[in-house]
Amino acid sequence: MSVSSKSFDEPDEQRTPPKTTVDVVRLSGATVARTTFQPGWKWSECVKPVVGTDSCQARHVGTLVSGQMEVEHEDGSTATLRPGVAYVIEPGHDAWVVGDEAVVGFEFESAETYAKA
Repeated sequence: MSVSSKSFDEPDEQRTPPKTTVDVVRLSGATVARTTFQPGWKWSECVKPVVGTDSCQARHVGTLVSGQMEVEHEDGSTATLRPGVAYVIEPGHDAWVVGDEAVVGFEFESAETYAKA
């Protein structure tokens, strides 16, 4: 058995759309991203121009460690994400930072492709 680890302070890749930082580390058999969204961030304003879809088409599996985010799905359902709660967000949504604190989280399923042209 082996162990694979890397620091998010020295990511394999960094993506920086407006008000967004995605630090990507590639491990043995897995890719993980640390996402940081600054106050005022909204997917439809900051990431949509990069990916060119009407709504976010990524499936997200992750957790937040700081800040608060609101997610609105195309079907009208909404959720408020807070630190310490694991989530799955299906494709077809918009999201935005709530309040004046940056949102920092970790993504496991969409890490390889999120916010990538």
